[in-house]
Amino acid sequence: MNSGKYIFSQITDFLPKRYFERLVMTINADRTHSWNLTYWNQLLVLMFGQLDGCNSLRELTDITTAHAKKSYHLGFGKTPINRSVLSKANQLRDYHIFEKFAYHMVELARNKCLAKEFELNGRYYAFDSTTIDLCMSLFEWARFRSTKSGIKVHTQLDISTQIPVSFHITEAAVHDVNAMDWITYEPFACYIFDRGYWDLGRLYRIELLNSFFVIREKRRPTFELVAGDDFLEGEDNILRDQTVRFNTPGNRIKYPSEIRRIVYFEPELQRTFTYYTNNFFLKGRDIAFLYKNRWAVETFFKWMKGHLRIKSFWGNSENAVRIQVYVAIITYCTVAIIERNFDLKRSIYEVMRILGSSLMAKDRINELFLHNEPEQTCHQGQLKLEFDIL
Repeated sequence: MNSGKYIFSQITDFLPKRYFERLVMTINADRTHSWNLTYWNQLLVLMFGQLDGCNSLRELTDITTAHAKKSYHLGFGKTPINRSVLSKANQLRDYHIFEKFAYHMVELARNKCLAKEFELNGRYYAFDSTTIDLCMSLFEWARFRSTKSGIKVHTQLDISTQIPVSFHITEAAVHDVNAMDWITYEPFACYIFDRGYWDLGRLYRIELLNSFFVIREKRRPTFELVAGDDFLEGEDNILRDQTVRFNTPGNRIKYPSEIRRIVYFEPELQRTFTYYTNNFFLKGRDIAFLYKNRWAVETFFKWMKGHLRIKSFWGNSENAVRIQVYVAIITYCTVAIIERNFDLKRSIYEVMRILGSSLMAKDRINELFLHNEPEQTCHQGQLKLEFDIL
């Protein structure tokens, strides 16, 4: 069925075009400007730039212009892509369309990847943010220091599927703990935070919503021991598994309930880590295992900055920056869907690398992986922290 189609066209076949066009029609967006470049053309061009690794809008339009004869078959429209038109589209067109479409692609990718096995039953999310520094002279709207501009991307990642569930773009000056208020907490789901999110009032709110959390200790608060062994014999490298209650007036008001405190020894790093959680059902080693998997979101950020072209932006306005971030997430989710659809048994990162280097080929997607031995993959829960970052 895909005989004679470019790899890029086969990739975009996985996008729900009708859903995207309905989003455009809801705000009557395509009638605001009489441009030859439709919203759909704009989306595909930007996805091409993401997969091809273009560092600038000029590089992207130079490449698409060089392949102008293929423009229609690639989904870019009948006329070559004009750089000024694409720049104005990124600056003026409503980014909410791309945001809503990104969330739709997230839902499709999660449903596709739910079959992946994870060592623990349940729903587990890692939440963190990454700061993207910007040039202050070009991005004055994102100033957060006297000499610096930047944005933050606050992301909630589904650990089992490796798909970002939610993402919020803010100025870099927004403190991480404020982002905890934007999470829609699911009952009995577990949320894993770094110690930068240590806010007992917000953590207790998670407790009241019948959700769970795991967080690393920050500035060792004082507490009284309620129950539990003061010192274990190193079983599963768990040194302490205690039930405690905060005893300073401020902390007791913010978190009046009992909380579980786990001290874990990491043999590879030869150091200890202390975690707090309101989950009294999982074993101590499972709590430590979950926190290790928090690094999945760090790995996602590392790859996103290196391969999804959000560190070198193709426009200076806030609207252009938001569109590029959302298109990066749409691209990531599309590749995740492709990996599951063809059962490639590769990481999303490896699949993206191979597809990105073959966009103009006319092979079938699955044929690209027939003669390549898969890289040695980690079992789910063991994180692959080394990547070939561009």
